[in-house]
Amino acid sequence: MRTTYPFSAIIGQDSMKTALLLNAVDPSIGGVLIQGHKGTGKSTAVRALADILPPISVVDGCPFNCPPDRPDQMHDGCKERLASGTSLTAHTRAMPLVDLPLSATEDRLVGTLHVEHALKTGERRYEPGLLAAANRGILYVDEVNLLEDHLVDMLLDSAASGVNLIEREGISYTHPARFMLIGTMNPEEGELRPQFLDRFGLCVTVEGMTDPRMRQAIIRQRLAFEAEPEAFLAQWTPAEELLTRQIQQARDNLASIEIPDAMLDLAVRLSLDVEVHGHRSDIAMLKAARALAAILEKATIDEEDMKEAAHLVLPHRIQAVHFGNAKAVTDQVDAALAKALNPDAPLEVAEDQDGEWDDAFFMDDELGIPGNFASGTPIFSLLKKKLKNRSSTPTSSSVPPTST
Repeated sequence: MRTTYPFSAIIGQDSMKTALLLNAVDPSIGGVLIQGHKGTGKSTAVRALADILPPISVVDGCPFNCPPDRPDQMHDGCKERLASGTSLTAHTRAMPLVDLPLSATEDRLVGTLHVEHALKTGERRYEPGLLAAANRGILYVDEVNLLEDHLVDMLLDSAASGVNLIEREGISYTHPARFMLIGTMNPEEGELRPQFLDRFGLCVTVEGMTDPRMRQAIIRQRLAFEAEPEAFLAQWTPAEELLTRQIQQARDNLASIEIPDAMLDLAVRLSLDVEVHGHRSDIAMLKAARALAAILEKATIDEEDMKEAAHLVLPHRIQAVHFGNAKAVTDQVDAALAKALNPDAPLEVAEDQDGEWDDAFFMDDELGIPGNFASGTPIFSLLKKKLKNRSSTPTSSSVPPTST
């Protein structure tokens, strides 16, 4: 049995973890694109996310993971069984995590519609593909920049519409395909075309740790995990369970989060200031801010939520700056925020920390969050406070949490 490194044990990379959590709360944000060099924890975080997501209830024997109590989200087969009076039995399963390999064919992705069988018998015969298996779960594409363009187009269309449509020789078949799309890529191996970049709701850039103590802690933590995985996982169980509850609570409260007109206006002005094309950024920004507010147990979106959302939504949509220049992109977003929030105040650009971290960093923060240095800190600060109130919190004598 494969053991997955705990999400809560990953140190730093707050922007990446925040983007994943926001999509876990509201998959309609449009997925996450994570770019960074090898060994920066991209795949580790994605696989760890699946383990903290709440389980789902599915109809027994359904290849599409249809929910037993939501006819509007069922495929035709389950709907017909329900309409005929057949009782749909169900079971609970873990959130699906489906890998899309680079070698996948079109039929493997969307499924196979047997035209010859339909012509002979008049009945449609369909073999589900990866989009069917990923319904209500996560579809993960490693090295998405190396995936064939027509496959990227298909999966992005399905992610946006929530439906997989297969057409062959005048015969068609549809089924629900609501999934969280997560792509990872190494920019040194090629880039995604701008129109594909825009289809991802959020995008983050991750880098390796430069602080020597953090790198040493990464080694110690990884060795501890590999030496005694069960004991390591038990140490992080309280934090993992807390994350699961927080996600479920945020989902339940998402629809009740208020979006003030001022925040809607701010989203529009930010998109205009950085000269993004289209309207996806405005919508994604508000959805991301709403999901963040839900996780933080707020009733209304505020400026701080919008700031966090802007740094996740805008960078990959800015046309005037090369996407690979992360600092230039971040500076442009900061300038737009400064202009929109306080037009008369001079822009203050944060200086690099040069490896200067709080001495109490490792011993004081069970979730591995470096104070206020990274985007995403508000979520993990809240979780840290909650975790500290639990008697089963990992003690300061434990191995300091790190990433892989």
